[in-house]
Amino acid sequence: MTTTLTYFQGRAGDHNDLAIPGALALAKWLSDITGLNPVSVGEPAPALNTGWSSELTAAMPDLKKMKAHMESVFTHGGRSLAATSRCAVSLATLPALAKYRPDACIVWFDSHADLNTPSSTESGYLGGLALSGPTGLWDSGLGSGFSLASVILVGQRDLDAFEKKCIAENSVAYIPLGDNYLEQLRQNINGRPVYIHLDCDVMEPGIVPTDYVHPQGMTLNDLEQACSLLAESTIIGLEIAEFQNAWTPDSDPVSPSELINALLPVINKIVKPN
Repeated sequence: MTTTLTYFQGRAGDHNDLAIPGALALAKWLSDITGLNPVSVGEPAPALNTGWSSELTAAMPDLKKMKAHMESVFTHGGRSLAATSRCAVSLATLPALAKYRPDACIVWFDSHADLNTPSSTESGYLGGLALSGPTGLWDSGLGSGFSLASVILVGQRDLDAFEKKCIAENSVAYIPLGDNYLEQLRQNINGRPVYIHLDCDVMEPGIVPTDYVHPQGMTLNDLEQACSLLAESTIIGLEIAEFQNAWTPDSDPVSPSELINALLPVINKIVKPN
């Protein structure tokens, strides 16, 4: 079994132009510590910052490339490390995973659930539909394959009414940060293989640059502890989304080293599972 390091460089519903270079920065650091040669998918283009439908149309060619690439990664039991720029790239990665590993659970670290649909979204942001497409709540054109029973939400603290209802009616595993959340995570994994999605806005503001900012997030120590727990399981892959390479378009680049260090228990398990 092999591990593939991928970074996505196409459009994905971006509000600004900071996540594409952010994914590149992550890939360089991950390459340095793992020895893996990074594979680039997609071509950089300026952010459109418009509604989900126009964003999806613009992103679709590169998202289709990403889906095909990820299918090739998972075909023979391969594992994935990926810097996915924006959460919307999961519209491509998760259906590819589902084709080969429908037994996996998706641990979704994020300040949002990303379970809105085109008819429910209040913001119109494509990233807010990133998990609902792969779980079949709407047809993105990229497929689905996972049920909501496969999803474990961790750290969400900005849920709208539609998402709260969806979580309650479908008994989606939802683990807010707080006492005993790591044990709840272990219990909900329940021996299943794990694929991890990390949206950097699950972190406490000020730790890494990201588009959305919501207080009462994870610390680097929290993240490292969660990754140590996750490393007890079979890890199929990790995708890191929404890391921006700078706090503002005019500020100096920010290193992802501290974030990557917190993720090392999982990264090491993916690269050297035995």
